[in-house]
Amino acid sequence: MTIFSQLRRGFTLIEVLVSLAIFALAAVVLSAAYLNIISSYSGMGGRQQVQEDWKWLRLAVLSEPDRKKIEEGGRLVLPDGQQLVWTAKIEDTDVADLFRVNLKAETALTTGPQAWQRHQTLQLLRPTWSDPADREKLRDSTRQRLLKQRSK
Repeated sequence: MTIFSQLRRGFTLIEVLVSLAIFALAAVVLSAAYLNIISSYSGMGGRQQVQEDWKWLRLAVLSEPDRKKIEEGGRLVLPDGQQLVWTAKIEDTDVADLFRVNLKAETALTTGPQAWQRHQTLQLLRPTWSDPADREKLRDSTRQRLLKQRSK
């Protein structure tokens, strides 16, 4: 054994610098991955909140029995204090007591991360909205159409 082999018991400066560089690179990669996960979770939470807000609005519209109030639209205060501005257009269909409701809504804040807008078409069976004379005409036309199909 030589004197040099007995004295060398630690790491060289190069070895320490290389290990620090590897550790720093791993830390950067792991922190970037962690930040991506955190941002995706917050984005999913925002989308989930929009879904809940939309369900709240649909429930409010579907529970309203007065057609005129729905056609007027309005503002709805959500549980978190945010306001939705919504409109609805109601169209008659060829089926008695069935109506097509085009529902549009957007947040009162038109910009920012919490702003959103959405549109959906619903089919609602509402006998109270029908005019009795129109209902009978639609039922008669449906009967005639069914009789023609059966006779063929």
